Amino acid sequence: MSDAETHKEDMKKVQAKHRAKVAEAQDPGRGLVLVHTGKGKGKSSSAFGVVIRALGWKQKVGVVQFIKGKWITGEKRFFDQLGDVTWHTMGEGFTWDTQDRDRDIAAAEAAFAKGVEMMESGDYDLVVLDEINIALRYEYLDIHAVIDSLKARDDRTGVILTGRDAKPELMDYADLVTEMTEVKHPYQSGIKAQRGVDF
Repeated sequence: MSDAETHKEDMKKVQAKHRAKVAEAQDPGRGLVLVHTGKGKGKSSSAFGVVIRALGWKQKVGVVQFIKGKWITGEKRFFDQLGDVTWHTMGEGFTWDTQDRDRDIAAAEAAFAKGVEMMESGDYDLVVLDEINIALRYEYLDIHAVIDSLKARDDRTGVILTGRDAKPELMDYADLVTEMTEVKHPYQSGIKAQRGVDF
């Protein structure tokens, strides 16, 4: 048997195995919970890729940003132009900007309340809680309250929670957890954040 024929037979086996696995998979009848975490870049960017995918299927999407504050980002500008995403930027910037724990807690609680409202409404197919893991890391929010709210969400609604240092309890509850690993970052070489790449 030639290399080409061997390869073709191998791929047929892979295909059959994959099709059998797909046939066994079931629809859970509810939106999934995805966690994008890790020290590497791309957690929010990946979430916004899923937003685009959802919009491609005419699904209703909402975004609540916990940290970014008044920082102007390319994704916000794009989705504002598109007009199909309900977007709430609720944070006041990174915690080291405010240097006021009470103010940061109040901002996180307000953002979370907006997220809970969207998750429970039944109006959304997807809700992104962008950088909520940062609020959880600094204990501006209670992890058990967050998980309870995820459990209480409408069955229609999937949720993506982004930010580094996701709590173990959240990762245990989630359907999908992706950890971004930083291998190299331009900031380490003294290169400042680039418009269109970093924001």
